[in-house]
Amino acid sequence: MRTNLSAAVLSVILATTLLAPAAHAQLKLPRVSPGATVTQSIGLTDLTVSYCRPGVKGRVIWGGLVPYGEPWRTGANEATRFTTTDPIQFGGKELAAGTYSLFTIPGKDEWIVVINSEKDLWGAYEYKPDKDVLRVTVKPAVVEPQEWMELSFEDLTPNSADLVLRWEKLRVAVPIVVDVNGKTLAGARAAILTMKSDDWRTPYQAASFCFTNDVALDDGWKWLEKSLGVQQTWQNLGLQARWQAKQGKKADALKTAEKALEAAKASKDKVDTSALEKLMTEWKAK
Repeated sequence: MRTNLSAAVLSVILATTLLAPAAHAQLKLPRVSPGATVTQSIGLTDLTVSYCRPGVKGRVIWGGLVPYGEPWRTGANEATRFTTTDPIQFGGKELAAGTYSLFTIPGKDEWIVVINSEKDLWGAYEYKPDKDVLRVTVKPAVVEPQEWMELSFEDLTPNSADLVLRWEKLRVAVPIVVDVNGKTLAGARAAILTMKSDDWRTPYQAASFCFTNDVALDDGWKWLEKSLGVQQTWQNLGLQARWQAKQGKKADALKTAEKALEAAKASKDKVDTSALEKLMTEWKAK
């Protein structure tokens, strides 16, 4: 009796095991259109584009694989994502910091580039125009053939870059502008408000930024004076000398530069003063 019962129980266990779904690791395969991410820093702002790169593969792309007049994911697989860590101007329009989906609506003569607030979309199947944050119109240009679609940041300057799409024989660019000076100065003001009493470097660095970029010079001069008030070093004295020379006060600049050289000689660090000495020679010659 026990033998028959055990056999019955064993049969039930075996049947249950066979019917249960097999536990296995999910198989990961390479994508036909591989993913890519490109990040570009402009000043203190980071711009990132994440997308998938389809190939031409002998197909008709514009007006074929990618129809004219219809929203396109601007790549393959998931909708392309665009992230900015700070407010920017995107195609001349204000865009707040955040992560967005990026769509395009290709045309023969003009393209519409779309920034949409919904970022977790597969392709353009669930694209909703009412979720658009902004739209800009750009003109495509004919370029050398490119097999794999590429998004990149080109024509970089200290406060701008173009977001560029290249694929097949087409190039589409959207200008991006970042308020580098505004963000940097705001950060400088905040840092100086909370600086320690013996910190000469923070106001010196802020003043140096103003001098180098010819921006907020009144604030920069005050920050330089604040740095000098904490401690006179070859760095802030050298900056003061250059500032005085820029103001046309060559005699004052030479006196301050001499003090900077003395501070450099007294420094524990090995200081290269050749650039300042060259400036002093130029000031004496004028």
